[in-house]
Amino acid sequence: MKLKIGYQALIEGAMAQIKTVSLEQAQDFMSDANTVFVDIRDVRELEREGMIPNALHAPRGMLEFWVDPDSPYYKPIFGEGKRLVLYCASAWRSALATETLQRMGVPNVCHLEGGFSSWKKAGLPTVEKISKPHQN
Repeated sequence: MKLKIGYQALIEGAMAQIKTVSLEQAQDFMSDANTVFVDIRDVRELEREGMIPNALHAPRGMLEFWVDPDSPYYKPIFGEGKRLVLYCASAWRSALATETLQRMGVPNVCHLEGGFSSWKKAGLPTVEKISKPHQN
């Protein structure tokens, strides 16, 4: 099957439309109370690899619903006007997600260059994701 547009073209198109922050810029943002790091990876990735300290976990599959005030799943943190720095493992999902949030009208949204794998490889701070206890 030949697709009209492949994942690489989707990512390239998104990258042309969005702001990407370097690891150095992101480090500076860590102490900024008006910045929220948003980890969009699957919870299993967080539990296996860790995450950026104080990052908000917003699974990629729920992101648009958590951002939209008209959604029953809305999370108020997304309406506070803070800078949102999205990241995933390698900056592919976060590029697409950042473009989508921009299209939705979310201001001040960007993504992390190279994703969490670059962050971790650079020896920048990480914390373990604490697993929630399973409910019976």
